[in-house]
Amino acid sequence: VWPESESFRDEGMGPVPSKWKGICINDDPQILPVKCNRLIDILLRKLIGARYFNKGYNAFVGMVNDSAPLAPNSPRDFEGHGTHTLSTAAGSFVPNASIFGYASGTAKGGAPGARVAAYKVCWPTTEQISGGCFDSDILAASEAAIHDGVDVLSVSLGGDRPYPFLEDGIAIAAFHAVSKGISVICSVGNSGPKPGSATNIAPWILTVGASTLDREFPTYVSIGGKHLKGESLSSALPQEKFYPLISGADILNPRSNFSLLNARNCLIGSLDPTKTKGKIVACLRGDNARVEKGEAVKQAGGIGMILCNDPDSGNEVIADAHVLPAAHLTLSDGAQVFSYIKSTKNPMAYITRPKTYLGSTPAPVMAAFSSQGPNVITPEILK
Repeated sequence: VWPESESFRDEGMGPVPSKWKGICINDDPQILPVKCNRLIDILLRKLIGARYFNKGYNAFVGMVNDSAPLAPNSPRDFEGHGTHTLSTAAGSFVPNASIFGYASGTAKGGAPGARVAAYKVCWPTTEQISGGCFDSDILAASEAAIHDGVDVLSVSLGGDRPYPFLEDGIAIAAFHAVSKGISVICSVGNSGPKPGSATNIAPWILTVGASTLDREFPTYVSIGGKHLKGESLSSALPQEKFYPLISGADILNPRSNFSLLNARNCLIGSLDPTKTKGKIVACLRGDNARVEKGEAVKQAGGIGMILCNDPDSGNEVIADAHVLPAAHLTLSDGAQVFSYIKSTKNPMAYITRPKTYLGSTPAPVMAAFSSQGPNVITPEILK
């Protein structure tokens, strides 16, 4: 967790309940400590616990690569996922919030008046070793949360496929928590739209998918006299003019070990800087993160990006906070972009500045990336 986030302000909150046993643990002197409340505190009443659990991960590191660095002994969040999920569940009211000036208003979580505690169990991939969330650390964190006195466990992690309950650390941890009267809510996963990809499907878990909101951030891509509607939360192009347009597949970096498919998907390092500089690049969705594609284009000197859906993504477009001017298009509109590039000697494109539009319909709609049923472990239970 990043405790300095405005989402964890505690204005208007009363004393921490006397039943609470949680604390903040900071054992790495080189990392800024996470401060949170104890009963004696009068100002820290929102974030009331922060622990880390890395013994399982560190044991794995020691077996696989003893020269790789161990996980830091700190609950501090360095990539944003824990802060994002915790504030979504119970972030405080934050007035005058926006994303690069878009959608200005008051931000809040689902239960803004609730207190929160963070239990860090996942560790990032490094150059020496792959990261992950180990069952032993998940089980240890769940037991600590039960001991601390939580009322609800919100678990925003899971595997890439469902496992039998007796082999599923999250299911086992959740069963013990539920037996103690604690509600457990888990994410269904981000492996959609593949059928049967839903995870965290034990019957004692409330499994939640991802959906859209009733707002849009439209931006338009102009090519060859056509105006294609997309979504984005990016900045505007440097100048209001058309820029050269090229497909990632046409600018493979010859000094890399990447394939044409990697370049088409705009993996970091796959694009040739000499052919990318000053251009808008059309990237195909898939293989790597959407925002990462824009990073790849920017690192290679590109001026903007058009993110085109692959068949699995269909018509789902997402307003991401890209690192450069960008637009996300549907499968059919993206196909028009690639067709225009192939059929035109000197293709040019322009991306408009996004706007905020409230009250869009239909909403909510399930996100294409949200894992789907049927429940392959216990088919008689719908999930």
